[in-house]
Amino acid sequence: MEFIKPGTNFDFVGNMRRALFVSLSLVALSIISLIAHGGPNYGVDFSGGTLIQARFKGKPPIGDIRKALETQGFGDVTIQDFGGGGSQGEFLIRLPITGEETASLGAKVAEAIKAKFGADQVEILREEMVGPRIGRELRQRALLSVVFATLMMGAYIWFRFDVRFGVGAAVALAHDVIIAAGALSLLNYEFDLTIVAALLTIVGFSVNDTVIVSDRIRENMRRSRRDSLASIINRSINETLSRTILTTGTAILVLLALFFLGGNVINGFAFALLVGFFVGTFSSVFIAAPIVLYFPERRR
Repeated sequence: MEFIKPGTNFDFVGNMRRALFVSLSLVALSIISLIAHGGPNYGVDFSGGTLIQARFKGKPPIGDIRKALETQGFGDVTIQDFGGGGSQGEFLIRLPITGEETASLGAKVAEAIKAKFGADQVEILREEMVGPRIGRELRQRALLSVVFATLMMGAYIWFRFDVRFGVGAAVALAHDVIIAAGALSLLNYEFDLTIVAALLTIVGFSVNDTVIVSDRIRENMRRSRRDSLASIINRSINETLSRTILTTGTAILVLLALFFLGGNVINGFAFALLVGFFVGTFSSVFIAAPIVLYFPERRR
Protein backbone atom coordinates (compact mmCIF):
# COMPACT_ATOMS: atom_id res chain seq x y z
CA MET A 1 0.00 0.00 0.00
CA GLU A 2 3.01 2.31 -0.20
CA PHE A 3 2.40 5.28 -2.49
CA ILE A 4 6.05 5.57 -3.54
CA LYS A 5 7.95 2.28 -3.53
CA PRO A 6 11.30 2.12 -1.68
CA GLY A 7 14.26 2.46 -3.98
CA THR A 8 12.51 4.89 -6.33
CA ASN A 9 15.09 7.23 -7.81
CA PHE A 10 13.68 10.09 -9.86
CA ASP A 11 16.42 12.36 -11.16
CA PHE A 12 15.34 15.63 -9.55
CA VAL A 13 18.85 17.07 -9.55
CA GLY A 14 19.25 16.41 -13.26
CA ASN A 15 16.06 18.35 -14.04
CA MET A 16 16.78 21.33 -11.79
CA ARG A 17 17.83 23.59 -14.65
CA ARG A 18 14.59 22.98 -16.54
CA ALA A 19 12.61 23.55 -13.37
CA LEU A 20 14.55 26.75 -12.70
CA PHE A 21 13.61 28.04 -16.15
CA VAL A 22 9.93 27.32 -15.44
CA SER A 23 10.20 28.99 -12.06
CA LEU A 24 11.85 32.14 -13.42
CA SER A 25 9.23 32.33 -16.17
CA LEU A 26 6.41 32.20 -13.61
CA VAL A 27 8.06 34.85 -11.44
CA ALA A 28 8.57 37.10 -14.48
CA LEU A 29 4.95 36.61 -15.55
CA SER A 30 3.77 37.46 -12.03
CA ILE A 31 5.81 40.65 -11.89
CA ILE A 32 4.66 41.69 -15.37
CA SER A 33 1.02 41.11 -14.37
CA LEU A 34 1.42 43.22 -11.24
CA ILE A 35 3.07 46.04 -13.21
CA ALA A 36 0.49 45.89 -16.01
CA HIS A 37 -2.38 46.16 -13.50
CA GLY A 38 -0.71 49.04 -11.68
CA GLY A 39 -0.10 46.92 -8.60
CA PRO A 40 -2.47 44.61 -6.74
CA ASN A 41 -6.20 45.11 -7.07
CA TYR A 42 -6.74 46.37 -3.53
CA GLY A 43 -10.10 45.80 -1.93
CA VAL A 44 -11.90 48.12 0.44
CA ASP A 45 -9.73 46.92 3.34
CA PHE A 46 -6.61 48.44 1.76
CA SER A 47 -7.84 51.13 -0.61
CA GLY A 48 -10.59 52.58 1.58
CA GLY A 49 -14.21 53.14 0.64
CA THR A 50 -17.58 51.59 1.35
CA LEU A 51 -18.71 47.97 1.01
CA ILE A 52 -22.40 47.05 1.19
CA GLN A 53 -23.84 43.54 1.07
CA ALA A 54 -27.49 43.55 0.05
CA ARG A 55 -29.97 40.68 -0.16
CA PHE A 56 -32.81 40.94 -2.68
CA LYS A 57 -36.06 39.03 -2.85
CA GLY A 58 -35.50 37.69 -6.29
CA LYS A 59 -32.39 38.05 -8.41
CA PRO A 60 -32.40 41.38 -10.25
CA PRO A 61 -29.85 41.88 -13.03
CA ILE A 62 -26.68 43.66 -12.02
CA GLY A 63 -27.45 46.24 -14.72
CA ASP A 64 -30.67 47.26 -12.92
CA ILE A 65 -28.80 47.75 -9.65
CA ARG A 66 -26.15 49.81 -11.41
CA LYS A 67 -28.78 52.01 -13.07
CA ALA A 68 -30.47 52.61 -9.73
CA LEU A 69 -27.17 53.86 -8.31
CA GLU A 70 -26.27 55.90 -11.38
CA THR A 71 -29.50 57.89 -11.08
CA GLN A 72 -28.32 58.99 -7.63
CA GLY A 73 -24.90 60.08 -8.90
CA PHE A 74 -22.91 56.94 -8.07
CA GLY A 75 -20.86 56.33 -11.19
CA ASP A 76 -17.75 54.31 -10.30
CA VAL A 77 -19.45 51.37 -8.57
CA THR A 78 -18.35 47.71 -8.53
CA ILE A 79 -21.17 45.17 -8.14
CA GLN A 80 -20.44 41.50 -7.57
CA ASP A 81 -22.90 38.62 -7.44
CA PHE A 82 -22.42 37.09 -4.00
CA GLY A 83 -24.66 34.08 -4.51
CA GLY A 84 -27.62 33.43 -2.27
CA GLY A 85 -30.00 30.55 -1.89
CA GLY A 86 -33.37 29.81 -3.42
CA SER A 87 -35.19 32.80 -4.89
CA GLN A 88 -32.98 35.32 -3.10
CA GLY A 89 -29.88 36.96 -4.47
CA GLU A 90 -27.02 38.66 -2.64
CA PHE A 91 -24.73 41.30 -4.10
CA LEU A 92 -21.62 43.14 -2.93
CA ILE A 93 -21.56 46.83 -3.80
CA ARG A 94 -18.21 48.61 -3.55
CA LEU A 95 -17.71 52.33 -3.79
CA PRO A 96 -14.32 54.05 -3.85
CA ILE A 97 -13.38 57.00 -1.64
CA THR A 98 -15.07 60.25 -2.60
CA GLY A 99 -15.13 63.72 -1.14
CA GLU A 100 -18.24 62.86 0.90
CA GLU A 101 -18.28 61.38 4.35
CA THR A 102 -18.01 57.62 4.13
CA ALA A 103 -20.80 56.98 6.64
CA SER A 104 -23.33 59.17 4.80
CA LEU A 105 -22.25 57.61 1.50
CA GLY A 106 -23.29 54.16 2.66
CA ALA A 107 -26.66 55.45 3.82
CA LYS A 108 -27.29 57.12 0.46
CA VAL A 109 -26.50 53.91 -1.40
CA ALA A 110 -28.93 51.95 0.78
CA GLU A 111 -31.63 54.58 0.18
CA ALA A 112 -31.10 54.49 -3.59
CA ILE A 113 -31.41 50.69 -3.70
CA LYS A 114 -34.55 50.65 -1.57
CA ALA A 115 -36.11 53.46 -3.58
CA LYS A 116 -35.66 51.45 -6.78
CA PHE A 117 -36.66 47.98 -5.60
CA GLY A 118 -38.75 48.75 -2.53
CA ALA A 119 -37.80 48.70 1.13
CA ASP A 120 -39.47 45.31 1.66
CA GLN A 121 -37.57 43.81 -1.28
CA VAL A 122 -34.06 44.64 -0.11
CA GLU A 123 -32.24 43.85 3.12
CA ILE A 124 -28.85 45.41 3.93
CA LEU A 125 -26.82 42.62 5.55
CA ARG A 126 -23.47 44.31 5.95
CA GLU A 127 -21.95 47.73 5.62
CA GLU A 128 -18.21 48.29 5.99
CA MET A 129 -16.48 51.63 5.83
CA VAL A 130 -12.72 52.14 5.72
CA GLY A 131 -11.08 55.54 5.55
CA PRO A 132 -8.10 56.26 3.30
CA ARG A 133 -5.64 56.59 6.17
CA ILE A 134 -6.71 53.33 7.81
CA GLY A 135 -6.61 51.53 4.46
CA ARG A 136 -3.07 52.76 3.81
CA GLU A 137 -1.93 51.64 7.27
CA LEU A 138 -3.51 48.22 6.82
CA ARG A 139 -1.80 47.88 3.45
CA GLN A 140 1.61 48.71 4.91
CA ARG A 141 1.18 46.37 7.85
CA ALA A 142 -0.02 43.53 5.62
CA LEU A 143 3.07 43.88 3.44
CA LEU A 144 5.36 43.98 6.45
CA SER A 145 3.70 40.90 7.96
CA VAL A 146 4.35 38.84 4.82
CA VAL A 147 7.96 40.09 4.52
CA PHE A 148 8.76 39.49 8.20
CA ALA A 149 7.15 36.04 8.14
CA THR A 150 9.32 35.06 5.16
CA LEU A 151 12.51 36.38 6.75
CA MET A 152 11.80 34.81 10.15
CA MET A 153 11.10 31.42 8.59
CA GLY A 154 14.39 31.63 6.72
CA ALA A 155 16.20 32.69 9.90
CA TYR A 156 14.69 29.77 11.82
CA ILE A 157 15.89 27.24 9.26
CA TRP A 158 19.29 28.97 9.23
CA PHE A 159 19.49 28.52 13.00
CA ARG A 160 18.03 25.01 12.94
CA PHE A 161 20.13 23.62 10.08
CA ASP A 162 22.75 25.75 8.32
CA VAL A 163 23.11 29.07 6.52
CA ARG A 164 22.68 27.49 3.09
CA PHE A 165 19.41 25.87 4.16
CA GLY A 166 18.18 29.20 5.52
CA VAL A 167 19.01 31.07 2.33
CA GLY A 168 17.33 28.38 0.25
CA ALA A 169 14.18 28.49 2.38
CA ALA A 170 13.95 32.30 2.28
CA VAL A 171 14.35 32.39 -1.51
CA ALA A 172 11.79 29.59 -1.94
CA LEU A 173 9.24 31.37 0.28
CA ALA A 174 9.67 34.67 -1.57
CA HIS A 175 9.25 32.73 -4.83
CA ASP A 176 5.97 31.22 -3.58
CA VAL A 177 4.50 34.53 -2.41
CA ILE A 178 5.39 36.35 -5.65
CA ILE A 179 3.82 33.68 -7.87
CA ALA A 180 0.68 33.48 -5.72
CA ALA A 181 0.31 37.27 -5.80
CA GLY A 182 0.90 37.26 -9.56
CA ALA A 183 -1.78 34.62 -10.11
CA LEU A 184 -4.27 36.69 -8.10
CA SER A 185 -3.35 39.78 -10.09
CA LEU A 186 -3.59 37.93 -13.41
CA LEU A 187 -7.17 36.86 -12.65
CA ASN A 188 -8.01 40.25 -11.09
CA TYR A 189 -8.80 38.94 -7.61
CA GLU A 190 -9.07 41.60 -4.93
CA PHE A 191 -6.33 41.83 -2.32
CA ASP A 192 -7.89 42.14 1.12
CA LEU A 193 -7.19 40.85 4.61
CA THR A 194 -8.28 37.30 3.72
CA ILE A 195 -5.69 37.23 0.91
CA VAL A 196 -3.02 38.33 3.37
CA ALA A 197 -4.06 35.44 5.61
CA ALA A 198 -3.74 33.12 2.60
CA LEU A 199 -0.22 34.37 1.81
CA LEU A 200 0.86 33.85 5.42
CA THR A 201 -0.63 30.34 5.30
CA ILE A 202 1.35 29.64 2.14
CA VAL A 203 4.55 30.71 3.92
CA GLY A 204 3.84 28.35 6.82
CA PHE A 205 2.87 25.41 4.65
CA SER A 206 5.80 25.80 2.27
CA VAL A 207 8.38 26.07 5.04
CA ASN A 208 6.97 22.90 6.62
CA ASP A 209 7.75 20.92 3.47
CA THR A 210 11.17 22.59 3.20
CA VAL A 211 12.01 21.58 6.78
CA ILE A 212 11.18 17.93 6.05
CA VAL A 213 13.36 17.82 2.94
CA SER A 214 16.19 19.74 4.63
CA ASP A 215 16.16 17.46 7.66
CA ARG A 216 16.44 14.37 5.48
CA ILE A 217 19.30 15.95 3.50
CA ARG A 218 21.17 16.69 6.72
CA GLU A 219 20.64 13.15 8.02
CA ASN A 220 21.94 11.62 4.80
CA MET A 221 24.93 13.98 4.76
CA ARG A 222 25.96 12.55 8.15
CA ARG A 223 25.40 8.95 7.11
CA SER A 224 26.96 9.08 3.64
CA ARG A 225 29.99 11.31 3.90
CA ARG A 226 31.64 9.79 0.84
CA ASP A 227 28.71 10.39 -1.51
CA SER A 228 28.45 13.56 -3.53
CA LEU A 229 26.08 16.26 -2.31
CA ALA A 230 24.05 15.99 -5.53
CA SER A 231 23.35 12.28 -4.98
CA ILE A 232 22.50 12.90 -1.32
CA ILE A 233 20.00 15.62 -2.22
CA ASN A 234 18.43 13.48 -4.94
CA ARG A 235 18.08 10.50 -2.59
CA SER A 236 16.65 12.66 0.19
CA ILE A 237 13.97 14.14 -2.06
CA ASN A 238 13.00 10.67 -3.27
CA GLU A 239 12.79 9.38 0.31
CA THR A 240 10.41 12.18 1.35
CA LEU A 241 8.46 12.19 -1.91
CA SER A 242 5.64 9.97 -0.63
CA ARG A 243 5.10 12.17 2.41
CA THR A 244 5.19 15.32 0.28
CA ILE A 245 2.63 14.06 -2.23
CA LEU A 246 0.23 12.71 0.39
CA THR A 247 0.37 15.80 2.62
CA THR A 248 0.00 18.28 -0.22
CA GLY A 249 -2.57 16.14 -2.02
CA THR A 250 -4.94 15.89 0.93
CA ALA A 251 -4.67 19.65 1.53
CA ILE A 252 -5.38 20.38 -2.13
CA LEU A 253 -8.48 18.15 -2.08
CA VAL A 254 -9.90 20.26 0.73
CA LEU A 255 -9.02 23.48 -1.09
CA LEU A 256 -10.70 22.27 -4.27
CA ALA A 257 -13.88 21.67 -2.28
CA LEU A 258 -13.62 25.17 -0.80
CA PHE A 259 -12.95 26.73 -4.19
CA PHE A 260 -15.85 25.11 -6.04
CA LEU A 261 -18.38 24.76 -3.21
CA GLY A 262 -17.46 27.49 -0.75
CA GLY A 263 -19.01 30.34 -2.70
CA ASN A 264 -17.67 33.79 -3.48
CA VAL A 265 -16.92 34.53 0.16
CA ILE A 266 -13.74 32.45 0.24
CA ASN A 267 -13.15 31.93 -3.47
CA GLY A 268 -10.10 34.20 -3.60
CA PHE A 269 -8.72 32.72 -0.38
CA ALA A 270 -9.04 29.15 -1.69
CA PHE A 271 -7.54 30.08 -5.06
CA ALA A 272 -4.51 31.72 -3.45
CA LEU A 273 -3.91 28.64 -1.30
CA LEU A 274 -4.28 26.30 -4.27
CA VAL A 275 -1.63 28.16 -6.22
CA GLY A 276 0.59 28.58 -3.17
CA PHE A 277 0.49 24.91 -2.15
CA PHE A 278 1.34 23.71 -5.65
CA VAL A 279 4.16 26.22 -6.00
CA GLY A 280 5.35 25.62 -2.42
CA THR A 281 5.83 21.92 -3.07
CA PHE A 282 7.64 22.72 -6.30
CA SER A 283 9.95 25.26 -4.64
CA SER A 284 10.91 22.93 -1.79
CA VAL A 285 12.33 20.51 -4.36
CA PHE A 286 13.56 22.73 -7.18
CA ILE A 287 14.40 26.05 -5.46
CA ALA A 288 15.57 25.36 -1.91
CA ALA A 289 17.47 22.16 -2.79
CA PRO A 290 19.55 23.66 -5.65
CA ILE A 291 20.64 26.52 -3.39
CA VAL A 292 21.83 23.96 -0.83
CA LEU A 293 23.67 22.17 -3.65
CA TYR A 294 25.47 25.16 -5.13
CA PHE A 295 25.90 27.40 -2.09
CA PRO A 296 29.08 25.69 -0.73
CA GLU A 297 30.89 26.05 -4.08
CA ARG A 298 30.08 29.74 -4.27
CA ARG A 299 31.17 30.23 -0.67
CA ARG A 300 34.58 28.64 -1.35
